[in-house]
Amino acid sequence: MAAPRPPPVAHQPPEMASCALPRLSRAVAAPRPPAPTPLPARRAALLAGVALLASKSATAMPGFKKDLKNRSKKRREPLPLSAYEGDAGQGLKFHDYVVGPGQEAHQGDRVVVHYEARWRGVTFMTSRVGPGVTGGTPLGFDVGAKPGAGGTLAGLNLGVLGMRVGGQRRLLVPPELAYGATGVGEVPGGATLEFEVELLSIKGSPLGFRTKLVEG
Repeated sequence: MAAPRPPPVAHQPPEMASCALPRLSRAVAAPRPPAPTPLPARRAALLAGVALLASKSATAMPGFKKDLKNRSKKRREPLPLSAYEGDAGQGLKFHDYVVGPGQEAHQGDRVVVHYEARWRGVTFMTSRVGPGVTGGTPLGFDVGAKPGAGGTLAGLNLGVLGMRVGGQRRLLVPPELAYGATGVGEVPGGATLEFEVELLSIKGSPLGFRTKLVEG
């Protein structure tokens, strides 16, 4: 009997063999991210200037919070009686920290002030708290008028006489010009008070600026 023939071997056409893709010998590397674009020179200079300002001490720049705190602390320091060089009469003493460059306050003027009232070093009333543009709610009153008729506390009323706009003054107010023998709230009768006063403006005539805008 004749031996069986092996099956025929299929031959790949030449054109198909040439299209076969070679195997990759290693993994393809991931694409690198693009390099960051450098900032424009103008913007880089601006950022450098901001960093320089931030590195400087705030105490060297008036108007910063740290500087304001230092000035406020200086005003709070107790003064000996001999430091009150001014006498406004009726036992009222005053000391000027700053003599303002502006107009002088006289009897009958409508003035606007910031004030801070203290008893034994403790502040019990102030105009420097609030949303006003000057950092609080300033007080406006007519110099020489009685309380309730456009005036204010007698010691504060008398204490602004002679001040100039922009000036800062400390008043030592006797009880007769404050709350008398009865006192008010936490302030007992017979208490001598200290007032820190800053004269912000004087309304010169009905055609001038409206004081109500800064009084709050």
